[in-house]
This record gives sequence, C-alpha cells and structure tokens, in this order.
Amino acid sequence: MGLEEIEEKDYFSIGDVKRITGVPEYSIRYWEAEFGLIRPIRLESGHRRYTKEDVYTILKIKDLIYKHKLTLEGAKKQLSKYQFPAAGRGEKPRTDIKLLTEIKETLEDLLKE
Repeated sequence: MGLEEIEEKDYFSIGDVKRITGVPEYSIRYWEAEFGLIRPIRLESGHRRYTKEDVYTILKIKDLIYKHKLTLEGAKKQLSKYQFPAAGRGEKPRTDIKLLTEIKETLEDLLKE
C-alpha cells in the first residue's frame, strides 16, 4: 500500500498505517496516547481503525520528530497551533491551509524517497 492509495480507503488497520508511514506500531500507539490528536475507531473486537486524518496526523508527527528533529514536547507545541476537530466525529471540521500545505510537502518528500 502506498501513499497514493490513502484516498482509496476510508479506514486503515494499524498494519496499514505502519506500511504507509514507516512508523512502528508501538510508536503509533504511543503517539496516540501522547498527542490526543490520533483517535482511531475501536471495533467490538478491540482492533483500531484509523481514518485518513489520523494517517495524515501520524505523517506530520513523524515529519516533526524525524525530519525537523523536534522532541515530543516540541512536536506537541507545534501541533497545538493546528489542532482542529476531525471530520466525521461529530465535530465541525476546520481547514487550515498552512497545515495542509505542510502535509502535502511531507507526502511529496516521502514519494521522492
């Protein structure tokens, strides 16, 4: 599964997210607890299902930590500027052009690699 396939699916397993982002499952679960921005849907079986927004958030966190060399606290501060409700969770979505531009650049960098 590649980045171009993100738009083809609505929900992703943690294994899918691992393959797309290159982030280990334990880091995804840790970031989920630490940042509060990643909120997967829990199935009755307890399995997580991540949305496209969750995948993009994980990519942004990865970019801040690995590319920009921020600490977890630094990444939290950076992301706090862009906190907005996720669509489809009973909250009104807000589009932030700067965040979307940064996500696009991150995805383009990943495609080049």
